[in-house]
Amino acid sequence: MSAGDALPIDAVLAIDKPSGMTSFDVVRRIRRATGARRVGHGGTLDPLASGVLPVCLGEATKLAQFLLGADKEYQVTIRLGVETDTDDADGAPTAERDPQGLDEASVRQALARFRGPIEQVPPSYSALKRDGRPMYAYARAGAPITAAPRSVVIHALELTAYDGPTAVALRVHCSKGTYIRSIARDLGRALGVGGHVTALRRTRSGPFSIDAARPLAAVLAALAEGRPAELPIVEPAAALRHLERRAVEAHTANDLRVGRQIPWETIATDDVQTPVCVVDGAGALVAVAERRPDGLVRTIRVFGRGPQAAPEKSAQEVSPNG
Repeated sequence: MSAGDALPIDAVLAIDKPSGMTSFDVVRRIRRATGARRVGHGGTLDPLASGVLPVCLGEATKLAQFLLGADKEYQVTIRLGVETDTDDADGAPTAERDPQGLDEASVRQALARFRGPIEQVPPSYSALKRDGRPMYAYARAGAPITAAPRSVVIHALELTAYDGPTAVALRVHCSKGTYIRSIARDLGRALGVGGHVTALRRTRSGPFSIDAARPLAAVLAALAEGRPAELPIVEPAAALRHLERRAVEAHTANDLRVGRQIPWETIATDDVQTPVCVVDGAGALVAVAERRPDGLVRTIRVFGRGPQAAPEKSAQEVSPNG
């Protein structure tokens, strides 16, 4: 199936990624199945992890930066007593301690220190880059790098099941940039025994929930068999429903799309401090924009440029990040 009339080529697919493959593996398979030239995802999942992976097609790839910045929710199972070099079950053990002295009460007590704003050190095996190379490349070469601590926010951290120290199940609601593997490692160290992730499932990524996602195999089958009605398609404006929304008249939408400088009051009269999702009268996504210090509109991303629109450079003159 090609990305033609049957499949909106400027949309997001809510994929339920299976464990055992990388996020890029999913992107590659969707690209092959749709024929779309531009395909990306809205937030990396580790190979061991399963769950919600927004895959963006066509112009919707511009949404990726806003999806990456959204809160996430996970279900994770942790084994206490063993640390690994990757901080999950895919890695090699690096330390082992007897966890049998632990109980549910001690785990619940230790969780308290990981709620709210915290500092955490990302795993050595991560996609963070140092001098242009991902940290996992250094680790695989036998020269792991310790990253600087990062500030993240853990909005909720709940013990959902305790089947002994080898099966500690948690629900995590966290800010962007949070490493669940680091929580497992640090929780184990706080308890004096170490720990690592044995199972991880992302149940929400910004506005995308696991209930609305479909397994990758089912999506690929629907594409191959020409059944677009069965695809978990999310239109670009709906994909940004976690942002505040402002509707504008047709002439204002055109001004934004061609890169004209316009006053912020044309979009919003209230004192909104965060970027807003701008839509036209039909609800189609026009731009993500914010107020400049001089009171004009800065377009962070512009969508739906028509054939009469000015070239991309004109918009960039208004917004270097356009």
